Amino acid sequence: MDRIVECVPNFSEGQDRATVQALLDAVTSTPHVVLLDHSMDPDHHRSVLTFCGDPDTVAEAAFRAIRIAANRIDLHTHAGAHPRVGATDVVPFIPIKGTTMEDCIQLATRLGARVGRELEIPVFLYEQAARHPHHAPLEAVRRGGLEGLAFRIASDPDWTPDFGPPRLHPSAGAIVIGARPPLIAYNVNLRTTDADLARSIARTIRQSNGGLPHLKAIGVRLVSRGMVQVAMNLTDYRVTPIQAVFQAVKAEAAKHGAEIAGSELIGLVPQAALDQAAAAALQFERFDPLQVLETRLAEALLKQKEPDPTLSDFLCAVAEAKPSPAGGSVAALVGALAASLGVMGARLGHRADPEQRLLALSRRLHQLVQEDAAAYEGVVTAYQIPKQHTDRPLAVSQALNRATEVPLEIAELACEVARVLQDQRKVVKPSVQSDLTVGLFMAIAAAQAGLFTAQTNLNIQQNHALANEIRIRAAKVTEILEELKVLC
Repeated sequence: MDRIVECVPNFSEGQDRATVQALLDAVTSTPHVVLLDHSMDPDHHRSVLTFCGDPDTVAEAAFRAIRIAANRIDLHTHAGAHPRVGATDVVPFIPIKGTTMEDCIQLATRLGARVGRELEIPVFLYEQAARHPHHAPLEAVRRGGLEGLAFRIASDPDWTPDFGPPRLHPSAGAIVIGARPPLIAYNVNLRTTDADLARSIARTIRQSNGGLPHLKAIGVRLVSRGMVQVAMNLTDYRVTPIQAVFQAVKAEAAKHGAEIAGSELIGLVPQAALDQAAAAALQFERFDPLQVLETRLAEALLKQKEPDPTLSDFLCAVAEAKPSPAGGSVAALVGALAASLGVMGARLGHRADPEQRLLALSRRLHQLVQEDAAAYEGVVTAYQIPKQHTDRPLAVSQALNRATEVPLEIAELACEVARVLQDQRKVVKPSVQSDLTVGLFMAIAAAQAGLFTAQTNLNIQQNHALANEIRIRAAKVTEILEELKVLC
């Protein structure tokens, strides 16, 4: 498959095997869709499916499963430890290969419209697909459970569903559909029945209470296992890795005399996250993910089939008489090169932590070279929709939002590269300082270029809610750049 999207729907059923099997059958019966994983938890009373395929076929499989859930699951008789607002609680789409976040946003929008129209279930778009900033965090939609959501729908215009009727479905509740990057669902179990302790630990370590960044956490009771659990989502493992989360839970539990019973993954996890955890646990002084045999082999085989474009190819593509790839892609490449200079300096100085972070930044910026070009193509496609078509304003708004978020991410990552390089310059040998200074100047230039591109697209964005959120991030980048310039 040249274009792959992953879908990880969560269903409010973890006890009736016949219903879970019906959900699995709905997915596997869809042609050209691959079921990768599924889990069923009776305490959470929840099942999670993971499947992938071409965007359109994945959306079809998701709809079939949602329809089965609406027919077989009644939330009025449901009781489980996990928060939920629907029989099908949440349906995220994740870009994997040959697809962009914009593709997943459009997929979520189309599926949401179909669910609202054909199944008459109210739909809220969340994360990257959110039309309203209040709906973007999943926990905001779930706040207060079914009763809380029903009250907001009835009393607050900002909580009118994006699709479907302005009321909960009699048995299926509501559904949250969206687009997001990969996340890691990770739980740590404690040898105690004290649910208040699990909830206290969750409050302490999660980002919303000033804890670890990009971490969401709740405490739940596992009745069938006679213990409690800190259930978590890591929304960016590159910033907060698995081992940091485990150690945080372990430290908080130890303060109260509680032991760790074990930990578990729900669904699938990126290989890079496990490489990161293994390197930290074994205290490798230097570790390159390409030292993993299977990773190196897969990359070598891929290069035999699809060789990467050379730098010469990229320069020729930029120079062609067409608008993409252009400024944003060039900024991403410059930022990636700056990070790579930092990796070189860190390796010469045998400093593993900055090496790993700069290596991750370089690879992500390299990916953004193509994502920026794809985002621009999405804008072009949106503007080609006839002006009289009712979907055109939304399509243009979402495409512009993506074309703004990509260069803004480039700017944010380039700022981080600059900060790491600034710190590195203080400790490396004089012979390497000049190279890191070059990298620092390049990173600042990449950040300025990405910010300029983002602000240019922001100026023509008509969706004020989306624009305001972007402006806050852009202002932060501007502030960081001013600090970096002073330090230089």
